[in-house]
Amino acid sequence: MKWENFPIASAGWGYLLFLGIATAILFFIYWPLSTLTGVFFIFVAFFFRNPVRIIPPDKSLITSPADGVVMSVTSVDENLFIHGPVKKVNIFLSVFNVHINRSPIAGEVKYINYVAGKFLPAFKSHASEINERNYVGIESDRYKVLVCQITGFIARRIVCYVNETTKLDKGQRFGLIKFGSCTEVFLPEETEIMVNPGDKVKGGETVIGRFPNGGY
Repeated sequence: MKWENFPIASAGWGYLLFLGIATAILFFIYWPLSTLTGVFFIFVAFFFRNPVRIIPPDKSLITSPADGVVMSVTSVDENLFIHGPVKKVNIFLSVFNVHINRSPIAGEVKYINYVAGKFLPAFKSHASEINERNYVGIESDRYKVLVCQITGFIARRIVCYVNETTKLDKGQRFGLIKFGSCTEVFLPEETEIMVNPGDKVKGGETVIGRFPNGGY
């Protein structure tokens, strides 16, 4: 995916083009108004920033699929892709976090399921059950991991760049959620979880778990 290495994610280019043109026009018509659109231009560029991350090479390590704060770590039953008891890590993203989603493991995309829904604040405990969301199931040689992109009150569009059969490296970008959201990752029950609620994480860089027996 060629867009990966650009400092601004491609999903933000249209907004920046519109705001850049609007700022230039307003500057010549009535320059004080151009400062407002200029501020929005800077914010959008900041929001869609696409930083380079150092990915831990150890195959047993699972990295965070998103930047943000860990809201909860729970044990649940997952019946869409992994089909069984799993450990779920819920990550809340504010509008100030990087919103790129990254694959927590190396593997092949085997499952994608978009679900229409509402737009409750992403930090609500039941938002993941009724908000608009998109599931991406990734399978390695030995393990399955499911990532769920969830919209929030402000975030109202999920962007997913992969399809079933797409092969991903660990930490590789596969999409984003616009303007504040939540990301969940479902891990095999035997995974050793290495984060706690309240921890700040970085997508592709922070280790959130470890597979047993050397990983995949």
